[in-house]
Amino acid sequence: MRVVTEYPAASTVDDFHANLAVIRARIDDAARAAGRDPAEVRLLPVSKTVESDRLRNAVAAGCDWFGENKVQEVKRKHGELADTGVKWSVIGHLQTNKAKDVAALADEFQALDSLRVAAALDRRLQTLGRGIDVLVQVNTSSEESKFGLHPDDLAGFLTELAPFSSLRVRGLMTLAALSADAERVRGCFALLRDLRDRARDTDPDLIGPGELSMGMSGDFETAIEQGSTCVRVGQAIFGARATPDSHYWPN
Repeated sequence: MRVVTEYPAASTVDDFHANLAVIRARIDDAARAAGRDPAEVRLLPVSKTVESDRLRNAVAAGCDWFGENKVQEVKRKHGELADTGVKWSVIGHLQTNKAKDVAALADEFQALDSLRVAAALDRRLQTLGRGIDVLVQVNTSSEESKFGLHPDDLAGFLTELAPFSSLRVRGLMTLAALSADAERVRGCFALLRDLRDRARDTDPDLIGPGELSMGMSGDFETAIEQGSTCVRVGQAIFGARATPDSHYWPN
């Protein structure tokens, strides 16, 4: 197993202050270089595999949101960190039998790509009397290992989401191709932006504010160049992760 070494582990509050300052500065620089307001870009720290004691130090350093791929991790950490008031974004593929946990615990769901999941979430949320912000995941890389809608299916999917009143559609999410080819990665982000723009032109009510969640530790500056409003950064904040991404995005 290849372990990424360019991201040293952060453990103390000072470590997290330093890493967050570096990432925020890079976000700001990328936004300005693209002629954008840095305030338009939200940083979502991705805390998968990071234990709660370290997350407490991240909270003390200023983190008030965490993103998690696996519902069971959200469930455990939500309980362990309940006193901090931190909010949770589920950013990984969701099975319908986990919808009840997301409805009860999450503040945001960024990986909606199934009407069955939408119906299950909506039903649970209606029972709880609450709503949740959602982003629709699109597979812009055409990689079979990635979840998400085919780009051609997005328009119809957005229309079919409209009756689910507890799901507040905020925009779109994607994972770029895992590639050293910068133009291929850039193309994934550009496609998501174009899909958002087309959806706005067709029926802006279906896309909400049109947020774009795209970009991770290795490519977030390119994502910002292409219009990202939320970058999901894990290893550059918390340190290298030994667990391979295939654990989170299985074939």
